[in-house]
Amino acid sequence: QVRLVESGGGLVQAGGSLRLSCAASGTIFSPNVMGWYRQAPGNERELVATLNSGGTTNYDDSVKGRFTISRDNAKNTVSLQMNSLKPEDTAVYYCNFRFYGINSWGKGTLVTVSS
Repeated sequence: QVRLVESGGGLVQAGGSLRLSCAASGTIFSPNVMGWYRQAPGNERELVATLNSGGTTNYDDSVKGRFTISRDNAKNTVSLQMNSLKPEDTAVYYCNFRFYGINSWGKGTLVTVSS
């Protein structure tokens, strides 16, 4: 299937920036949707942003204007540029790949935003 490996998480001050990256390997079916989701303690996993292989983006309202998702189809990578970070952005961020019945997840990377 598809293996996803995230990188780029860490500790950042409120108002700062981080860039998350996800590398996909295996059989990459197209068209597909890749994206980022996050889960904070006590909360359900929630959408951050998605970007399909045709270039269509979808952002959660909470990150619009602050986060930007991008992908390099040739390199099978997807990134999330996070600016103006807030303490409520603190969560484990997961990379996701979807192709019809295929739904693959990375192991996650922790983003901690201090106030």
